[in-house]
Order: sequence, then structure tokens, then C-alpha cells
Amino acid sequence: MTSEIPQLHMFFFPIMIHGHMIPVAEMAKLFALRGVKATIITTPPNAPLFSRGIERSKNLAVDIDIKTIKFPAEASLPEGFENLDPSKEMGMDMVKRFLLATTLLQEPLEQLLQEFKPDCLVADIFFPWATDAANKFGIPRLVFHGTSFFAMCVGHCLSLYEPHKKVDSDSEPFLVPNFPDEIELTRKKLPVFMTQDTGDDTMRMLMPSKDLEMKSYGMIVNSFYELEATYADYYRNVLGIRAWHIGPVSLCNKGIEDKAERGKKATIDEQECLEWLNSKKHNSVIYICFGSMVSFTPAQLKEIAIGLEASGQEFIWVVRKEKSSDEEGEYWLPEGFEKRMEGKGLIIRGWAPQVLILEHPAVGGFVTHCGWNSTLEGVSAGVPMVTWPIFAEQFYNEKLVTDILKVGVAIGVKQWVMVVGDFVESHTIEKVVKEIMVGKKAEEMRNRAKAFGEMAKRAVEKDGSSYSDLNALIKELSLRRAY
Repeated sequence: MTSEIPQLHMFFFPIMIHGHMIPVAEMAKLFALRGVKATIITTPPNAPLFSRGIERSKNLAVDIDIKTIKFPAEASLPEGFENLDPSKEMGMDMVKRFLLATTLLQEPLEQLLQEFKPDCLVADIFFPWATDAANKFGIPRLVFHGTSFFAMCVGHCLSLYEPHKKVDSDSEPFLVPNFPDEIELTRKKLPVFMTQDTGDDTMRMLMPSKDLEMKSYGMIVNSFYELEATYADYYRNVLGIRAWHIGPVSLCNKGIEDKAERGKKATIDEQECLEWLNSKKHNSVIYICFGSMVSFTPAQLKEIAIGLEASGQEFIWVVRKEKSSDEEGEYWLPEGFEKRMEGKGLIIRGWAPQVLILEHPAVGGFVTHCGWNSTLEGVSAGVPMVTWPIFAEQFYNEKLVTDILKVGVAIGVKQWVMVVGDFVESHTIEKVVKEIMVGKKAEEMRNRAKAFGEMAKRAVEKDGSSYSDLNALIKELSLRRAY
């Protein structure tokens, strides 16, 4: 920053879900690397998820810090239940209670805003009340949605034109109206709170507000222009919403520690993982991971194992299912599976160093749930994808990967579900894994994916599209404060 203008101070406030906390922490680091004072806001039990990365950044003289606010006592949550961690016992009732509890954070947030008077608040889309909180103190609020321009455009067009209400059945296809490309969906692939009037106020909280983006200062997007230029332009110029693309934010991590310890600490030693990959040929390993929230039944896990073995491909498979074993051992694995796969397959039970794995030259494909963090990390690593969406906006991201970017193959799931995935049989898994890893089509997709990976890296370098958009936002906020 120039000597005439004091240092800009920004608050970053993600909802307490790993898929939101990780990119917001990286976003805060990006701003801090440009001379901004960055403060992450969270609750005490979540602070350790940020602290290791913050300490490493501080060692580089980067001005980044953390402030905690407490859930009010009336939140009625079990002690320590302050994030949606899949290792916890939680059904939909607990998820609803958690989301309702987050509305009680407005008052403690306002106390922090009044005390520190930051120049900007970047707050999660799940905190719609944060705009009013910031406006009380004349502070601009930027919304972090955590997804792609493409998905946000789909969501807006569905809300505006409601094409899903004009078909006769849940499986009848329809086109997204007034859209730059022909994108076909069905009601089955839309969130239940969009297609069913449940009368549930909590479920309505999950729907992006039509007015939130308009009422706020703008959107901050973890994407880069070259990836989805048509939709960045459509979002800003046609839908008329101010937005800045500053991603992929995961590329701010340069060292092995930074890449390995994003969010939770990995449950496998990163060096052990890298040594295993180092022993493999380039593009010979497929990586399978379904994010931090998705859970599968033992029957589905067994189908995945059978399909992987039948495909003949080497693999790293991340299994999030916490209770996937009984007294007799892991009954979801076919008998003798791990012995047969010794040296050929690696199962990681828990948290994986995903960015490190995807960036390794041995990895030639990625089976993903199409959460935006994972999708963008796959793109940044230049790896083609098998798309297996589950919920949220993942069916939209699948269309971006398969229909627009043409760097992936859909496994064929047809039903939006809450957390537990739609069932896929082993022969389909075998077929699609082979398709993404072997043959001319796989090679063409891999070449396209690698080209996007190079574009991603250039976007965050000096004078790249994301680098420049970040600079423009910092300059605008600095001038706004100065005058």
C-alpha cells in the first residue's frame, strides 16, 4: 500500500464447514500477501483449524490474525458442536439446529465490527444477516458463495424463470432458459428445497437469496476468468452483479506443509504418500475422494472397491466413512481386497493431502463429488475428472466439467440427495474409470485439462487475470476508505 493511504483491514468470516473455512483462510492469506491486514473470524473450537497456517504466514511477516466469537448460550447445541464435521453424529435435525444457531452470531460479530472498524467484511453466503450487520457501521460486505460463476448463473436463471415448474415429471429434461449454452437438467438434479415446498424455514435458509448479492457490495469468487469467461461476463453484465474473481485460491500454498495441512491434518504422512506416488508411472493413478461431507453406505463402498479392482487401474481412495467397520473388521471391503491391491492401491481412511496428491505427475484422473473446491483443485492440477455429484450445486458443476470444459465424464447419477450418494453399480464404476484413464478420449481430455491447469497458474501470477482482479478490488476498497 502507498504511504498516503493507511493499511487496509479486512474481516473474513466463513461458515463453520470445512469446505468453506479452507478457501476463506486461503483468501485471507492472498489479501495479506498484498499488504492487507487480514483477520479471520470464527468460534473458539474452530480456531485450531486456522492456527497452523496463520503461524506459518506470520513467520513470513504476513499480517494475518484470528479473532474468536462465542456462540451465545441460547444456541442449544451440544458443547463443542460448532461446525458441521462429518465425524460427528448428526442427522438433518442437528444440521438445522446448527444453521439456526449461526443467526445468533450477529450480535457478537457486530461488537467486533464496532471495536475494530474494518474496511471490509467478507462473509459467507450462509450469513445473509451479515449485510445488515456491516451496514450499521458503514462497512462494505462482500459475499463469499464458495462456488463457480457457472453454478451461480444456473441458480439465478432457475430462480428467475422456474423452468422446472413447466415439466410434467421429475425425470423430464428441461433447458436452462436465456443461458449462453444449452444446459439440460431435470427436477431430480435440483435441491429438494427448490422443488418442494416443505414449509421448513431452516431449509429455506439453504437457498441462496435472490437479493443478497444485490444488497451487498458484491461477490468474491474463487475462480479465474479463462476457465468460465462467458459466465463471469454473464453474471456481471447480464445479471448485473458486481463480482471479482481471485482464484484458484489454493495456489497460494507453495510449500509441502501448506499443501498438506489445509483444514485438518492428514491421516497419512505426506512423505509416505508422495513416496508411494513416486514409484508410479505418470498418469497411471486415479484418485477417488468425495469431499468432507459425503457419506456412503457399506454397500456402495463395496461396489466402489469391486469396480476399482475390475478396472485394473492403480488408485488412491479416500474413505471418509467413520463407522465403516464392525467387530469382525471392515465388512465393506471385498474379502482379500487389500491384500490383492497391495502396492497397487492405497486407501486413506480420513483426511487426505488432496492438493499434494492431485499435483503429482503420477495422478491421471480424479473421481469427485463436484464440490467446487475439489473441482477447482482438479482443474488447477490439470487432471481430468469422473463426476459423481451428490447435493448442493454439484450437479451444476458437473455440467461445467463435462459439457462446457469437456474435461470429465459423468458417472451417471440422476438424483440429488442429502449427504448420502445415489447408488452406482461396480460395472459402471469400472467402465468410467477406464474411460478417464485409458485410450484416445482419455488422452484428449487430459490434454485439455492440462491446458486449463496452466491457465490457472498464469491467472494468479503477476498481471494474470485473478492477480489483476484482486489488485483492482484492493485499490477500490482503499480509495473508498480514503475518501
